[in-house]
Amino acid sequence: MTPDSIFSICSSIAMIGWLILIIVSPFWFETDKLLIGVIISLFAIVYAWLIAQSFHPGDFEKFSTLNGVMELFTNKTAVTAGWVHYLAFDLMTGIWIKKNSEKYGISHWLIIPCLLFTFMLGPVGLLLYLIIRLLKTKQYFAEN
Repeated sequence: MTPDSIFSICSSIAMIGWLILIIVSPFWFETDKLLIGVIISLFAIVYAWLIAQSFHPGDFEKFSTLNGVMELFTNKTAVTAGWVHYLAFDLMTGIWIKKNSEKYGISHWLIIPCLLFTFMLGPVGLLLYLIIRLLKTKQYFAEN
């Protein structure tokens, strides 16, 4: 399987996961098990396999400089691994936002923009959710 096909398949699966999280999760409380137990676990396996294919022991020291990281990501397999990493962690962040909003009684409809931003821009969606939670709880360091 090529990095291009892995990129395409994982992106499609992530889209399905986000649709489940945004549309289905308010009505089916077992969505977290599906999303974490299947989709994110699959991404973790794919990520580990891609890392094993593209990284060498000497590559780890490249993480200490920007030029080193840029050099690592000149390889399609490594870039695909990075992409799968984003897909997994952004979806996990979306799940956390959904669960945390339930804890604080924040409407699912109010967090949909947060989830969409998290899907497209990761930390921007998380920041938006933290602002909404701050306004709701009046505590920046509310319990997670």
